[in-house]
Amino acid sequence: MKQRTVWALFPILLLLASGCTIKGTIKETTDTTSNVTGTTSGRTWWNEDGLLHPEHKLTAFLALNEANVEQDLARGRGEYVTSLGTLLGLPDDQQAAFHTQAQANFEILTASDHNARLQQIRALAH
Repeated sequence: MKQRTVWALFPILLLLASGCTIKGTIKETTDTTSNVTGTTSGRTWWNEDGLLHPEHKLTAFLALNEANVEQDLARGRGEYVTSLGTLLGLPDDQQAAFHTQAQANFEILTASDHNARLQQIRALAH
């Protein structure tokens, strides 16, 4: 019977010997969660419902779909360049002109850094 007790306590002793504590583990977990949801990690990008604020939709779209956007910009057509126009608030009757301008400026747009690319794409819509 004593031998079973020793083996049952073995995992607890191993945990204590490693210097790991439940309190420490919980604190690390909550600290990490706080860092992820804190204001410096992008919390201001989201509203209370967990949706992106409108002013950040274009940035997020470009960051998540960069390769597809570049392919559509090179072709001057496609769902990604159409989505760009929609995010910029262009009505359907202005989409074709936007596609043409985007294709004409392909080299400039793809050679730019992220912030410059955002500004240039916004300028194409006006």
